[in-house]
Amino acid sequence: MEKVIVIGSGPAGFTAAIYAARAELKPLLIAGQQLGGQVAVSSEIENYPGFPEVITGRELYEAMQKQAERFGTRIEFDEVTEVDLSQQPFKVKTWGDEFETQTLIVTTGTSPRKLGVPGEEELRGRGVSYCATCDGYFFKGKDLVVVGGGDAAVEEAMYLTRFAKKVYLIHRRDRLRAETYLQARLFKNQQIELVWDSVVVGIAGQDGVTGVRTRNVKTDEESELSVDGVFVYIGDTPNTAFLGGQIELDERGYIVTDRLTHTSVDGVLAAGDVQEPHLRQIATAVGSGARAAVEAERFIADLEDRAYGEWKG
Repeated sequence: MEKVIVIGSGPAGFTAAIYAARAELKPLLIAGQQLGGQVAVSSEIENYPGFPEVITGRELYEAMQKQAERFGTRIEFDEVTEVDLSQQPFKVKTWGDEFETQTLIVTTGTSPRKLGVPGEEELRGRGVSYCATCDGYFFKGKDLVVVGGGDAAVEEAMYLTRFAKKVYLIHRRDRLRAETYLQARLFKNQQIELVWDSVVVGIAGQDGVTGVRTRNVKTDEESELSVDGVFVYIGDTPNTAFLGGQIELDERGYIVTDRLTHTSVDGVLAAGDVQEPHLRQIATAVGSGARAAVEAERFIADLEDRAYGEWKG
């Protein structure tokens, strides 16, 4: 039986594993579909303390992984399909195995939200993408669309100008939500054209994207843009389906925790973006990952104290 299982391999997961391993808890980390989480697809990170020069997401998570493994974290490259939290020890089932654990730290993060428009699913992987770092290289000299107005949309629109001839940034409002310094850099980039007050209502193409249809939310007027690719950054959906409703979630599907990362089930902690709907940053994920590991250690100590007391009695 494991003492600690960490589900997820983003900054929160690796931090929790590092702290748990240094506490001699010998954690097992189940990596999930994407090693490194959403950090892995970040092209540039420049606001994480300790790195005065720009670092890529891959560089950061690889360093975290090495550190976690150095302290004794075991990594299972598999995905959790379901859990049973009805009794101790908890049961964790993956595609390839089944485990029992005294504590569980959920750091499964979020997945990109879809537009839900005609052509999106049909052309996914053939011009529709949710990862500029993964797919930007394939659009050299092309015209592209980025959908969104937050930090991720702005950052990836600027990143795509390394390859694309032109990038249209489509946003449903008349001002961006991205941080001020990012906006300042965006507005200086001559390869980016802002399309304000607009939403994408359809994506055209057969073997690949050939264009998008947009609608102005103020005038209701529709228009066409001839482009070769669409990159979607309109928010995220928490990865909590595998929990099967056994933990309290908020109305958007995020895990509800207290300030110590406790969930509604004793012995189950949650850290990172999966329980942080407001400030989804690497720094906040790392902090909550550390807290979750400390709380897991305390929970295990309480279990051992109770077991010792029952034995003495």
